[in-house]
Amino acid sequence: MVGALLAVSGPVLAQNDTVNIGVITDLSGLYSQLGGKGSIIAAQMAVEDFGGKVLGKPIKLLTFDHLNKPDVAATKIREWVDRDNVSMVTDVLSSAVGIAAQKLLADKNFIIMNTGSATSAITNKECSPYSTHWSYDTQAVAASTATAIVQEKGRTWFFITADYAFGHTMQAEATKVLLANGGKVVGSVRHPLGASDFSSFVIQAQTSGANAVVLANTGGDVSNTIRQAKEFGLIQKGQQIAPLLIFDSDIKALGLDAAQGLKYTTGFYWDFDDKTRAWSKRFFERSKFQANMVQAATYSATLHYLKAVQAVGSLDRDKVMAKLREIPIDDMFARNAKLRPDGLLVHDMYLAEVKKPSESKGEWDIAKVIRVIPGEKAFAPLSESECPYLKSK
Repeated sequence: MVGALLAVSGPVLAQNDTVNIGVITDLSGLYSQLGGKGSIIAAQMAVEDFGGKVLGKPIKLLTFDHLNKPDVAATKIREWVDRDNVSMVTDVLSSAVGIAAQKLLADKNFIIMNTGSATSAITNKECSPYSTHWSYDTQAVAASTATAIVQEKGRTWFFITADYAFGHTMQAEATKVLLANGGKVVGSVRHPLGASDFSSFVIQAQTSGANAVVLANTGGDVSNTIRQAKEFGLIQKGQQIAPLLIFDSDIKALGLDAAQGLKYTTGFYWDFDDKTRAWSKRFFERSKFQANMVQAATYSATLHYLKAVQAVGSLDRDKVMAKLREIPIDDMFARNAKLRPDGLLVHDMYLAEVKKPSESKGEWDIAKVIRVIPGEKAFAPLSESECPYLKSK
């Protein structure tokens, strides 16, 4: 468990001699490669790029390993807000943790810039006037990847789904696309988070005869599923393996031989253009790995929060949130971006394809972007938002 990088104290936020930002993430578990150390590095880069101070005060980061336990995360966040005068919380990796944090901070009218959770509930039933969903959501990745699967004539699907909010939502979002295009779900199975043996699930998928075996899981779970699907020869026998959410670090761990040809949706790819390459070079020099969309979004969200604070001249939450929606958002992560009233950052997403080993020119040269998906097509429209505070206006 990682505690504060720098000690902070003070009973009242206005009396604090520092501006404190909390990065709460998975540093030791199933999702540690998705946010973890990389998110901390990205947030620190944002602080340094901003100049290290805001409102004439030093900016300090507090970090914590939530162990993928919502109650642990909620306890620490409550401590940060009530004791350590943290003014904003970011990363919040894992949908279950994200929802717990969102509920807690909504009750406290406190700013949370979620870059790690996937569930679209963050800007729907669990939204608040002080929250943003900065990186991606289940709608954007599931619908975009699902469309690509259908276009390749994968019209009968078998789901292997993580048995918690994230997996359930991913399956539901993807199924909408499939049914709208005349497809059919021929079977599904749910597995516990962090399962080690996927063989029985893979065998069920194989015997279903589905064109596509669709994976509504992520992190170590998606890597293990793909690895075991390859061992059972699903791809060789003509079934398409389709992960709805996979990260560059997962692909790197799998190796191009196992992952080649997989199509996936992402909000960031380090080698997309000169802007992403320049930032990623600096990130790599510190981390020795390439950033994924959660880590890149953590940099973007932290930097824009600091810009908003500076622009309004205070930490007033209402003014800062209003300014976040007002100032332009266009950086190495967020392209053609707009922060909506429900807290969703709508920005371009990318459909990528994993390279063959013969196409790769380096250790992290793992994919190519084959399509830019405009934000208004990737994310659900505001008219479909279930955000309760918008309806109460």
